[in-house]
Formats: sequence, structure tokens, C-alpha cells
Amino acid sequence: MNPILRNLISVARRFKLAATLNILGLSVAFAAFMVIMIQLNYDYGFDKFHKDSNKIFRVECYGSDWVGACINRPLAERFFDSSPHIVAGGLTQMSESESFVHVEEEGERNHFKEKSLAVTPEFFDVFTFDFVEGSADDYIAPGNVFIPLSLKRKLFGNEPAVGRQIVHSNWGNQTVLAVYRDFPANSIIHNCMYFAMHPNENKESWRNNNYYAYIRVNHPANASQLFDNFKRNFDAQAVFGPGFEWDNSTSSMRLTALPDIHFTTDVQYDNTPKGSKQTLAILFVIAIVIIAIAGINFTNFSTALTPMRVKSINTQRVLGARQRTIRMAIVFEAVAISMLSYLIALWFVEMFQRTSLARLVVADLSLVANPMIVGGVALVALFTGLFAGVYPARFMTSFAPAFVLKGSFGLSPKGNNLRNALISIQFITSFALIIGASFMFLQNHFMRNSPLGYDKDELLVTNIGMIRASSRDAFINQIKSYSGIEDITFGESLLSSSDQYMGWGGQYKGEGISFQALPVHHTFLNVLGIDIIEGRDFRPEDANRQYGVFVFNETAQKRYNLEVGETVENRGANQGEIIGFMPDVKFASFRTGVVPMAFYVWGTEKWGSQSNQAYIKVKAGTNIRAAMSHIYSTLAAFNPEHPFFEVRFFDEVLQRLYEKEIALSSLVSLFSLLAIFISIVGVFGLVVFDSECRRKEIAIRKVFGASTTDIIFMFNKAYIRILAVCFVIATPLAWYAVHRWLENFAYKTPMYWWVYLLAFVAVGVITAGTVTFQNWRVANENPARTIKVE
Repeated sequence: MNPILRNLISVARRFKLAATLNILGLSVAFAAFMVIMIQLNYDYGFDKFHKDSNKIFRVECYGSDWVGACINRPLAERFFDSSPHIVAGGLTQMSESESFVHVEEEGERNHFKEKSLAVTPEFFDVFTFDFVEGSADDYIAPGNVFIPLSLKRKLFGNEPAVGRQIVHSNWGNQTVLAVYRDFPANSIIHNCMYFAMHPNENKESWRNNNYYAYIRVNHPANASQLFDNFKRNFDAQAVFGPGFEWDNSTSSMRLTALPDIHFTTDVQYDNTPKGSKQTLAILFVIAIVIIAIAGINFTNFSTALTPMRVKSINTQRVLGARQRTIRMAIVFEAVAISMLSYLIALWFVEMFQRTSLARLVVADLSLVANPMIVGGVALVALFTGLFAGVYPARFMTSFAPAFVLKGSFGLSPKGNNLRNALISIQFITSFALIIGASFMFLQNHFMRNSPLGYDKDELLVTNIGMIRASSRDAFINQIKSYSGIEDITFGESLLSSSDQYMGWGGQYKGEGISFQALPVHHTFLNVLGIDIIEGRDFRPEDANRQYGVFVFNETAQKRYNLEVGETVENRGANQGEIIGFMPDVKFASFRTGVVPMAFYVWGTEKWGSQSNQAYIKVKAGTNIRAAMSHIYSTLAAFNPEHPFFEVRFFDEVLQRLYEKEIALSSLVSLFSLLAIFISIVGVFGLVVFDSECRRKEIAIRKVFGASTTDIIFMFNKAYIRILAVCFVIATPLAWYAVHRWLENFAYKTPMYWWVYLLAFVAVGVITAGTVTFQNWRVANENPARTIKVE
């Protein structure tokens, strides 16, 4: 093996630039492939770690034109009891609440902001919890709480937690009943505090669809029969009234398997983490393309060295070296370079974790956490080296020694066509990725900067904790005492922070209507600059009426023929008067179209929660740091028990709303740049091959009067032709992919023509620069010396 090692070292010394580019290109490709596969493994492994995950389903309601993840408690519980195939069924509230907990330690309080969720006791029979203190047999009841191991360590360190008291900002004193081991991040079941739902909470409220329902069945195949069995044995007309039909109602049900919930996107009021199979498919294709391009480049580079190595190789054959041994040596070189690149790629991934770019990847990027992927990429590197070494080994040793030693080595048309085809794949990929990344950026820019129908400039938002309504006026006056603050208002939710909001239903003139409602302070529309197109704005005295008042959007007005002065009722009871209409503001994300919605000011008959989000309008030119400091100090003064406040610009709300799209766009852009870099490395290798093999031709052209510019133009013209053909092929492919991706949004950026032109110019300039750089040296050599050597 010593001759092979010596040959490898000799090649590395003679062709330093080629070896460096080979190793760098392969290392970047293996690192990118590894990062993408880690992300894919994270998403496709969502919730599959749960025991019998294929037997767990979420119960969803649906109607003729919608599907909702939420369900009412009595319907869910009757469904749980409808079949012996349902082993267990549990309910949770629709969303976790962020609350504050503390423990008393020697008179001192340590506050922590944690998520909490109320569930029925049977929830722990559906999902498998790994208890480190307590057990699954401990029946959770009001006054008890299950906490994750991570929270236990924050609150109690290494001391036992069971039986200890914690104080919750909403639930009061609670006794720790059990401690469970934290779930992995890729789960819809989060690591939060679990409290017992009150046994009678909405026990017979058939219209209160505020819960998620999960079941565990004895066998997955039995799940498809459950709803039909339920319909046959449940007296729906006794509950919903005579003439009730399942197929024409909003109470029909369907089941979604636990591992599929992460990818289910046609469901409203679904707060579980979401992934897109389309997005993952794009990333997977990019991963394969990057590896393929790197392998093509590696092969091209090895082949490009043929004119410079073929005489040495055939000299060895003349001196008695066997062809098989030489081929093995060349293959070993390729494998060694590939495995060295793999080791460097591991270091790249470790370094990538420490950069700001790591936030684009949700999964844990540590190599220790992903041993299967690390091992799998090692095999990919091994096979890449083998495949990239076999063709050059056969090619370099396929020429007769006497023919080569006479200096008559040249290129075959077949070999040229193969290399041009390989480089064309790289160009097509580069065009498609640049076009796709550009439109993703434009869509994200469109969503964050398009008019929303209200004034979001110079707007700060913050949570205000548990400031009582009786203290609200004093709080407003204190906030506005700072000269740089223009006004303040309140809302129950943050506008444009979600795809959906609280859904309300009711009757209008005897007909059923449904809409999304956002309870707000009476100053809300005025502070945010939302116009009234008919009727009037909210007034302070509206809060003193028995029932609340609505301002609906135009979509609701047109769909239900709403009129000012009429009332919305719920089961015969007055729910509120319609006092006005406004234009269609973008209160939800651009992923969804405008639906019927209303801003609502509570009356004295108030069953909902108070508005705990503040919108603070800052005057132009104000010292923002000083204004924020004033807001923080005011919040602390009015709510000293609330240790965590977050004051931020409204633009950050939009940033968080579209963080998945932004992360995807950034990932595609990043890997597109890597693919382009690797492609340019391939172009460089092909140019090296061409220029070395055509040295004599170039010298003769120089002798007959061709200038350096003529030579460079000749080479560039050949590559521009290839670029043009590749662009024609890539453009419709990229257009189709972008068009399909934009279908995920109700509002989308136009398909600008100049993006395609920009992609062509970008790749063309980089390619021309590469070709010019490599051929400049060859074109400026002394032609007499070149012809003599040849």
C-alpha cells in the first residue's frame, strides 16, 4: 500500500489548488447534507417516540366546508364511551397558558415563567409519560400538578419534588403529585405543568368547542369504524334537535393519527406545531442535488487532471506497474479525499451550531444526538469516493502508453459531451435554486410590508399581566405621562399574530352566523387608525351596557347582510348590538384569506377574559429606549407580582408569525449558495480540463494572431451557450415549483419576470469570471514554449 500512499501525497503536492477545491467542495456538501437530514429526521419523527403512537388519534369536528381541531366536552366524552375499541380518551384545553410559578425558600421567592395546561386525568392513559417521581397510578385531581423534570430542577434542585408546594399565578397553591421526564422537542405534547381540569367544567356545554380530544385504540385498523358505530348508537336528535343529520352538521367527526397531526394543515383552531411535507420534499431534493453536484464535481476534477497525470501514469505502466494496481491507487485517492472531506464536514456542522444560522434549523444539530445520520453520511462519503474514483481510474489508464508518451493525448467528443451534460445539471440546479430562493424572499417581504389596514408604525406591544380593570385608567394615565407616548389601547389578542382567533357563533335574524371575534378596549380602533365606513366607533359608555357591541368587517357585512342597529343572539339570548362596519383589516396571517370577523367591546355581562395586551403608540422621533424604560417601570409598579414583561415593536410580531417561512427561505438561500459554490467549483474543474487539453490549440491561435481577449471570448462563448440552454430548461421547472409553493398563501407576491433575468445574469457573471480567471494564464503563456513542450 506504500506506493499508493506515496502517489496520493504526490498528487496533493502537485495539484494543491485542485485538491483544496475538491476537499472544500465535498466538505461543504457533506455538511449541508447532514444538516438537512437532521431536520428531516426531526420532522418525520414527530411524535413517533410515543409508545403505540400509531394507536393514538385526535378527534376532530368537521362541517361541509371546514374542519376544526376543537370539540365540546360532552360530545367527546360520549364518543370515548361509545366503543370497547377505545382503550382511553382524554381532553386538554385548546392552548397552553404562560403563567408564573414560584416556591417559598426561607422567605424568598424565585419566579419562573412556565407553560401550563389543564387536562382530564385520562389524558395520562392516552399518552405514555415516563415518571421519575410518582407514577402513572397517581390520579391527578384539582390541587395537584404534574411537572417536567426540567422545571423540578429549577424549583427544587436535586431534592425530591413530590409533596412540595408551588404557587401558580392563576391556579394558586398546588401540590406536586408527580415528575415526568421531558419529552423530545418534536412532539405536540409539550413539557409543561399539567393541572386537573375541573370535573364539571362545561360538562354539558354542547356548543363550547374549547377542547382537544385524544383517544387510544386497541388496534389502528379499528379506528375507521368508530364514528359509524357512534352515529348508530348515539341519539343525536335528542341533543341537537329533531331533524338533525350528521352529514349536514358541524358536529361530524373524523380521526387524525398522532404522527400525521404535525403535517395536517387543513384544520382550523389547531395550535399544534406544524410541518410541511412539501417543504421537507424541497429540502430533501436540495440535499440530494448538493451531494450529486459534489460527486459530479469530484469526478470532473479527477478527470480534469488527466492531461497532467496521464504521462506519469503510463510511464509507470511502461516500467512494469500493473494496470489494476494503478487503478486501485486512483480509486484509493478518491476515497481518501472523500473521507477526509467527511471528517472536515463533521467539524463544519459543529461550528455551524455556534453561529446565528443554527436558529434556522429547529432540530438538535449535535452529532451525539444524531448517531444514525452521522454514520449514514459516512457511508455516503465512502460511496461518493468509490463512484468518483472508478471512472477517472478507468479513463486515465485506458490509453496506450506509447501513444501517450509521444505527446499525442487528446479529448474525445464523447468525453466532452459527458462532461458538458454533467455541468449542465449543475447549471440547471443553480438557476432553479436562485429563482426559488428569490421568490421566497419576495413573498416574505410582501407579507411583512404589505398594508394591513391599520397603522403599525411606531407601535409597541406588551403583555400587562393581571392589572385589574379598576386600575386600568390609572395605568393609562401613568403610561401617557411620558411625553413621547401618544396613546395606548388594549386587546385580548395581538393582531396579525396568528392564523385564527376565537371563533364565535350566533343567530342573526334567525339565521346561523359564525365569525372570529377579538375583544378590545373602546379606544382600539382610534389608536390603530382603523376607519369606520358605516355606523360609529366604540364609545366609553359601551362598556356600561348590559351586552357588548360589535364592529364587523366588510366581509361579514356582505356575507350575512348585516345591518347597523341589529343584534347578534346566542341561543335566544342577546349577545350584542352591531354598531358599525370597517374595511377588511388583515387581522390574521397572509396564509389565510379574510373571513368574517368583528372587534367586540364587552358589556357588563362578561364571560370572557380581560384584555391583557397593550398597544402603545409612540410619537415620531421619540427616544425609544427611554420610552421602553418608562413602560417597564410602569408595568412593574402596577403589577409587582408579575416578574416578566416583554415590550417589543409590532414588527417583531410579524417576524414571529412568519418565522417558519423566513427560516425556510433562509435555509433554501443558504443551501442555494452552497450549491452554486459547488457548481462553480465544478465549472473551474471543467475549465482546467479544457484549458490544459487545448494548450497547443491556444498556442497555435496565438501564433496566427489571436489576442488574449479573443481566446478568452472563445471559451466564454462556449459556456454561455450551455448556460442559455440550461436556463431555458430550468425556468419552467422553477416557475412550477414556486407556483405550487405560493398556493400555501391566500395573498402572494407577483411572479416578476426580472427575477428570472437576475438569476441568468448572476450565474452568467460568476461563470464568465471563473472561465476568464482560469484561461488568462494559459492564454498569456509563450506559444513557442508551449508548442515545443507539446
